[in-house]
Amino acid sequence: MSKGSSRSPRPSRRHQAHHGGSWKVAYADFVTAMMAFFLLMWIMNMVPKDVQKALETYFKSETSPAVSMQDPNSPVMGSTTAKPQALTEEQAARYTIAMRFKKIITEDPYLKRSSGVSSDDQGVLLRVNNDSLFRPGSAEITPEAAKIVKEVQDVLRSFNLNLMVRGHATPDEYKSGPFPSNWELSGARAGAVVRAILKDSAISPNRVRAVSYGDTLPLVPAFDPDSNALNRRVEFYFHRPGVMNTMVVN
Repeated sequence: MSKGSSRSPRPSRRHQAHHGGSWKVAYADFVTAMMAFFLLMWIMNMVPKDVQKALETYFKSETSPAVSMQDPNSPVMGSTTAKPQALTEEQAARYTIAMRFKKIITEDPYLKRSSGVSSDDQGVLLRVNNDSLFRPGSAEITPEAAKIVKEVQDVLRSFNLNLMVRGHATPDEYKSGPFPSNWELSGARAGAVVRAILKDSAISPNRVRAVSYGDTLPLVPAFDPDSNALNRRVEFYFHRPGVMNTMVVN
């Protein structure tokens, strides 16, 4: 190049590389943020409206109502004194019932180890170990069961709900009593609970039903005595009167 040339000196390769790479980093950040935004929108669109409402309530309230709304076998966690906020009337009723039974369970050391409460879109499930309700191998209700029966009666008087009582047993449980199989044993236990509940004349018999499952629906794999204790249970499922039978029984 001649000394008299007016052309500007060419930028160094180092300067070109530095200037050319910065916009790529910014662009990559922008694309990542947009992907995250659209992924969030897609997830929110897939979440049911009632779950969205529950999430909204969680972030708005200081003490969130931590009732499980999905899995009917999952335990209810959280404070028993927390109050629901911005819930529908039906959701508030389910929450109140679940917290009521949760309080009973947490106050009894044995029930706390072997029982549970959960809620789903249709109702509330109370799960109680058979050892807390019946004498071994029999359908004779123990005196300790009176507290549970009284609370169940109270709920049925206070709320417009129906109740399905589900009897469950473990494979060898019937061998220690007069019943020929677990079908008869778990059915007799469910029926005994229903009879005890219906001693309250204020509760209409057509609101309460009993069903026997025998040992066909274990809650957990029966690997040890503790697992057997969880599977040996009676379930109280409170549900709306209009819910289809198959949604309640299964």
